[in-house]
Amino acid sequence: MSASPVRHDRRVPRALLALLSALAVAGAAATAVSRPAHASAPGAPPGWTTVFTDDFNGPAGSGVDTANWQYTTGTSYPGGPANFGTGEVETMTSSTSNVSLDGSGNLRITPQRDGAGNWTSGRIETRRTDLQPPAGGKLRVEARIQMPDVTGAAAHGYWPAFWMLGAPYRGNWWNWPGIGELDIMENVQGINNEWATMHCGTSPGGPCNETTGIGGQRACSPTTCQAAFHTYALEWDRSTSPEEMRFYLDGVNFHTVRADQVDATTWANATNHGYFIILNVAMGGGFPAAYGGGPDSGTVPGHPMLVDYVAAWQTGGGGTTPPPSGSHDAYAPIQAESYDQQSGLSTETTTDSGAGQDIGSIANGDWALYKGVDFGSTAATQFYARVASGAADGVSGLVEVRLDSRSNAPIGSFAIANTGGWQSWRTVPANIAGVTGVHDVYLTFTSGQPADFVNVNWFDFGH
Repeated sequence: MSASPVRHDRRVPRALLALLSALAVAGAAATAVSRPAHASAPGAPPGWTTVFTDDFNGPAGSGVDTANWQYTTGTSYPGGPANFGTGEVETMTSSTSNVSLDGSGNLRITPQRDGAGNWTSGRIETRRTDLQPPAGGKLRVEARIQMPDVTGAAAHGYWPAFWMLGAPYRGNWWNWPGIGELDIMENVQGINNEWATMHCGTSPGGPCNETTGIGGQRACSPTTCQAAFHTYALEWDRSTSPEEMRFYLDGVNFHTVRADQVDATTWANATNHGYFIILNVAMGGGFPAAYGGGPDSGTVPGHPMLVDYVAAWQTGGGGTTPPPSGSHDAYAPIQAESYDQQSGLSTETTTDSGAGQDIGSIANGDWALYKGVDFGSTAATQFYARVASGAADGVSGLVEVRLDSRSNAPIGSFAIANTGGWQSWRTVPANIAGVTGVHDVYLTFTSGQPADFVNVNWFDFGH
């Protein structure tokens, strides 16, 4: 962990790869799935379990299910880079003219242009940010999509996408590409081609060749990406060594990124947390600019990206089975790296007494879950944590304890600022509301700025 983590102010993703190589593989592409566009989302394959699904069934003209999705509106995230960091020109809205169900089992994301030439479109994201494989297992994320059915000059500026971002990005907006981006499907300008890319590391350049990323591409066949539905999928495999990200078009694995293609820290920073899914159609920006630009006066609005379903399945490992009640003793040190789930954290070797590992890269909005902490029948009233900080002057934050849900109010907290270095450790106490019984314990981290502010080695409780 560096004392001055780099946080970039512009997310310019998207592989800028030669169109000719995409066309060269077109003849070998698998056939498009012939399933009707209005069918329900498929069930989990044998040996897999469903962790997320939406088949977009509902009345024509209605909005998306807000239990599953949230709308991203405007031209940027609040406090984030302008134009979503890509140079795109549309304003995202929650209007059903931009995002709606078509009544036949599809989501429609439709770019529109008003009389003054201003573009609007839609962008939705899963509320969940915890999509990742269990330890030793796999996660498959898949969607069946028909790209906007527009080509040639009329398609200038169109940029549909089905992709994922690392959970630590949500609420921070300045830590791309280190937290990882997985572009399962991107397309520009109505070209019969899909691009798949993993973004990671630092920008520009770095181990992942940013802002291009580590990309591959394939053409749709025998029908084009614009003329028919095709399936686009990512399989994140933690059962192999090295770990792999595999990208599929109609069941054909055409691009794979392996952990040993980058250094261990870069891979860990991009994969040691959950992800959320995004569906959107941007207009203009860096990727379309590489293929002729737009939108312009010849661009024709009103052509939607159609999404039949989105599903996520997992298999293998043991990551979804909670440990038994009382699996942690509240009054013995709980190693911070022994979390059951987390968001935004990384682990590293510590020089603290006893060595082992600590959790670091901790900034505003990060959290860790420890299931089944047994407080016994006598109320715990104290919380202790072994912490260190090399944060810059003026950078500080809170280490908070919450029980059973991250949305519950903290039962106690303490503030931490620079302790003299990221491996300069001290044990900090805090009073907490009295706790008995067995609870899931969340450590949550809150700060008034996006910078990393603390490392944690262990914590426990006292009477």
